[in-house]
Amino acid sequence: MSIQIGPYKLSSIALLAPMAGTSDKPFRMLCKSLGAGLTTSEMVVIQAHLLNTNKSKHRLDFAGEKTPISIQIAGSEANELALSAKKAVKFGANIIDINMGCPAKKVCNKASGSALMQDEALVKNILEAVVSAVDVPVTLKMRTGWNADNKNASTIAQIAEQSGIQMLSVHGRTKADKYHGMAEYDTIQTVANQVDIPVIANGDITSAKKAQQVLDYTGASGIMIGRAAQGNPWIFSEINHYLSTGKILKSIPLEEKKTIILKHIQQIHAFYGDFLGLRLARKHILWYATHLDKNHMREFWQTINKITDGEQQLTLFKNYLNQL
Repeated sequence: MSIQIGPYKLSSIALLAPMAGTSDKPFRMLCKSLGAGLTTSEMVVIQAHLLNTNKSKHRLDFAGEKTPISIQIAGSEANELALSAKKAVKFGANIIDINMGCPAKKVCNKASGSALMQDEALVKNILEAVVSAVDVPVTLKMRTGWNADNKNASTIAQIAEQSGIQMLSVHGRTKADKYHGMAEYDTIQTVANQVDIPVIANGDITSAKKAQQVLDYTGASGIMIGRAAQGNPWIFSEINHYLSTGKILKSIPLEEKKTIILKHIQQIHAFYGDFLGLRLARKHILWYATHLDKNHMREFWQTINKITDGEQQLTLFKNYLNQL
């Protein structure tokens, strides 16, 4: 079982979801090294007045990453997104992903993200404009609809296929659901049965067994991991092993995990610099601590969260890991 996106045959059918504040360069590179078949950037709005901001500079740095590089763009108008796609290609995109899945208010209030699904004519215009604007494959990430009474993913999927979209990722929740409740896979199954392009199932896939169950139920071509990779990037290795052998992967030795974790935190510091790196490393430290040591992490978190020196943060975290 494999996924083809234009000229790119992915190495795995387990993909990392684009997540604002998570799928940055250090985390993408880590997940890819642990078996993610494709990693997609955090959502970017590529506009002239934003390009010189630190946030944009970091989000549009792909130096040293393995191809294919997938950049997710966001916006609310066809021309705007077509222009963003062209600029993304200049920044190194091998694949353009369009965001119609984000439920965040600050995104949806501008009629972008999952709010776009309410206007199917606009969706068609956007998809056709972006596909026409670039010579690289274009993919789409969306939700099942905008609320429980308005699930139109199957209609959008057909528009997408007709517009030249080469892969669809469907999160099994509506815009109104945000991240609450349980993801449902019936809609993803319907979409997978209706189109001939690869359909990727996303939402609540938290283990290798769950990945297999979702693939079997939906008939999807692959699965996409989001929050379950936070603090547990090894989930990609576990899923790949289970899908290929039907067996649970032996636990990765704790010492090996510690080495990888500390290297990741060091890479965050190096990539963002002392001030920002320390602050952005905090959430990853919390996720790792929660994953490895639920019983004692709260007390540790209250201590390390107050640290304002990068070296001190790293030393304290290293000492904490050594006690595990």
